Amino acid sequence: MSNLNRPYLKWLMIMGIIEGFSTLMLFFVAMPLKYVWEMPMAVTITGGLHGIFFLVLIAMFILGKSIVPLPTRLVWWGIIGAIVPFGPFVVDVMLYRLYKQPSSGDQQSP
Repeated sequence: MSNLNRPYLKWLMIMGIIEGFSTLMLFFVAMPLKYVWEMPMAVTITGGLHGIFFLVLIAMFILGKSIVPLPTRLVWWGIIGAIVPFGPFVVDVMLYRLYKQPSSGDQQSP
């Protein structure tokens, strides 16, 4: 790939990490607070934030198709990865590999 929008790609990886951690917070902090210690407000707050992060991540992948540009297959992996627990972390590895590819503007010495 040439001429990647690296700043957008970096923000996409950061958003994936945020969304992934919000999922873990929801599952391993908020839900036990709700069901073990009867504090349902934890799920209300964490779930709402997670929902926003999820929608932003999906939108960023769809927009990234034309902005970065991301391969269609990676966009689909990103959308599926946002649904599956730990998925954003797996997709971030793919994004990082794309991020580390040399761009067409990089000159290699002979």
